Amino acid sequence: MFSSLEEEIELIKRHVTILRLVKELQPVGIIKLSDISGLPQHKVRYSLRILEKKGIIKPSPSGAIITEKAKELLSNLERDIGRIKRKLDECLE
Repeated sequence: MFSSLEEEIELIKRHVTILRLVKELQPVGIIKLSDISGLPQHKVRYSLRILEKKGIIKPSPSGAIITEKAKELLSNLERDIGRIKRKLDECLE
């Protein structure tokens, strides 16, 4: 029952890792992100595609860059994760 939830959390973790690297290194491409993160290029490419589809990053001639939506997401990340953790804690009660 929880394996799919764990897989989804791992995927979100990867997306957040890539997003943080894009913010730090922008503009940045797949190969550099793969080298720095240690993730295979196909996984980096997938995360970039998802982040772009959601309007969190955008392509530029020199590589991926973040959008205003990314800044908002990152600034609310701790709050949002805390909310999810509280919901999971409720399952233990």
